[in-house]
Amino acid sequence: MTQDAEPRLRILLGSSIAMGPGKADLLDAIGEAGSISGAARRMGMSYRRAWLLVETMNRSFKTPLVQAERGGRRGGGTSLTGAGREALRRYRAMEARAQKTLARDMEQFSKLLNPLSGD
Repeated sequence: MTQDAEPRLRILLGSSIAMGPGKADLLDAIGEAGSISGAARRMGMSYRRAWLLVETMNRSFKTPLVQAERGGRRGGGTSLTGAGREALRRYRAMEARAQKTLARDMEQFSKLLNPLSGD
């Protein structure tokens, strides 16, 4: 398979992407950093962009995936809710199954693609 050719799983809710690879990565980063700003820095994106992605995810699910924590020694932060951890776990499992299921098809499909020219 061409090294950079891969299928990407996106879960659409109407015209919005409820969950996709970037949002899943953002949830992982929030879980590790304990804040949206820390997660945004780790991912090289603006705080505003990260916040908008979190807002979209929170609106798309019955229960918010990310919650703000107030107070504490460090003045609060952000964490994944139980629903956030569950959605992330299920998304990653679907992503892995999709990769495995499509591996042979992607190998054949990749033969139709031009090699990367170093974009």
